[in-house]
Amino acid sequence: MPTELPYAADAEESLSFDELEVLRLQYQKELSQSHVTVQTKFNYAWGLVKSPMREHQVEGVRLLQEIYRAEPARRRECLYYLALGHYKMGNYEEARRFNALLLDKEPSNLQAQSLASLIDQRVTREGYIGMAIVGGVAALSTLALATIIRRASRK
Repeated sequence: MPTELPYAADAEESLSFDELEVLRLQYQKELSQSHVTVQTKFNYAWGLVKSPMREHQVEGVRLLQEIYRAEPARRRECLYYLALGHYKMGNYEEARRFNALLLDKEPSNLQAQSLASLIDQRVTREGYIGMAIVGGVAALSTLALATIIRRASRK
């Protein structure tokens, strides 16, 4: 029995410009008619969250949050993409929060389990980078202080 989780492919895959444009045009058309269906809004938000562009991700998360608040029946399907959007934007605590809500409802959701693993890996990696930066600054400070003390003792 394989122990590896299916990869949360949405974390890396984007829609093509043309695919996103189709979703945007449908959303804009319905918006201009003053009636955007929840499905059209969700589809456009989904495409935006998958984008590599941060401003698209921010807009996608905003639209998903609107759906999440206004449509209780659609909350479950919004949770994964809210978690994914926050993950892609580097908001790891928010990503964990939304993903945990989904895992509470669906503990065997393999895609959410995979995303949880990706979030943990990114947090760990960024923690190591932060520690390396702090260590580097401390080492440079120590060298600078030693140089100052050495020069002061020569006088």
